[in-house]
Amino acid sequence: MAGAITDVAGIRVGHHHTIDPDAALGSGWATGTTVVLTPPGTTGAVDGRGGAPGTRETDLLDPSNSVRHVDAVVLTGGSAFGLAAADGVMTWLEEQQRGVALTGDGAGGGGVVPIVPAAVIFDLPVGGWQCRPTAEYGYRAAAGAAFDTAIGTVGAGVGARAGVLKGGVGTASVTLDIGVTVGALVVVNSAGDVVDPDTGLPWQARHIEEFGLVAPPADQIAAYVDRHGELSPLNTTIAVVATDAALSKAACRRVAVAAQDGLARTIRPCHTPMDGDTVFALATGAVEIEPDPTIPASMSPEVPLMTAIGAAAADVLASAVLAGVLAADGIAGIPTYRGLLPGAFE
Repeated sequence: MAGAITDVAGIRVGHHHTIDPDAALGSGWATGTTVVLTPPGTTGAVDGRGGAPGTRETDLLDPSNSVRHVDAVVLTGGSAFGLAAADGVMTWLEEQQRGVALTGDGAGGGGVVPIVPAAVIFDLPVGGWQCRPTAEYGYRAAAGAAFDTAIGTVGAGVGARAGVLKGGVGTASVTLDIGVTVGALVVVNSAGDVVDPDTGLPWQARHIEEFGLVAPPADQIAAYVDRHGELSPLNTTIAVVATDAALSKAACRRVAVAAQDGLARTIRPCHTPMDGDTVFALATGAVEIEPDPTIPASMSPEVPLMTAIGAAAADVLASAVLAGVLAADGIAGIPTYRGLLPGAFE
């Protein structure tokens, strides 16, 4: 499964990061921020499964709360410190006059309040405890957002790990037969393995075939297993799934819930007490699908649509996880999948 979240019309992605020159030599630090910008009128929701999340503005996304639209989502390094990156995104959006338009009190006029939910990964051991994203990172990522996106060791993924391997930013998309597109973007910083220690390959046969992998030699698998003494429980995978369909906040919430299955298929374990696994769901509303007339009147007419989109969201998120890990370049001595298990590509 190829493609990118930016295949959902109107979605843009921007990255900003800093990589210390020594990081390429096995030391130094790296940290960054990734921003998903939405077209006006985009609805959003969130689902958090990790026991130690670092988030901002997620309460606002609850379907019972008032604001419907989301202007951007921030995925960032820096643990809770990195939430400061969202301030820079808000500043940039305010300059573009994006946000909830509010009238003044007669004295100072009105303005806009951008809606910018955010989530963080724990990358401080790689990023350097004093080296974490600031508002400038968010501003630069938003200002540089484009309709295509790099993957691997970019943005919020520069300091990410995937178990003992280098993690990173991944993306994927699919267009369904009903005419809607579903995409995902993920920052893979998992405590769990994305690779089966018994085989050196992804957990699911579908992904082995999708990425054209073969069983690596036994000595490479053994070297991978030997690195497991480096595992840390203090990691988190955060993601955004998006569609061009018109969905309510409640339906977006169900899509975010379903999308979490994509993490469970590719990362073992995930959703642990010590990570902050969080998935945002966005619906731009560009494509209207007629409700299924066979749905009982007592049920939401969105049920068939949110079911189809939720299933696709899990699929594209799972593919995005593997895409990010396979594309990652080494930083600060963290081995890559390509470097530790090169036989999988033969």
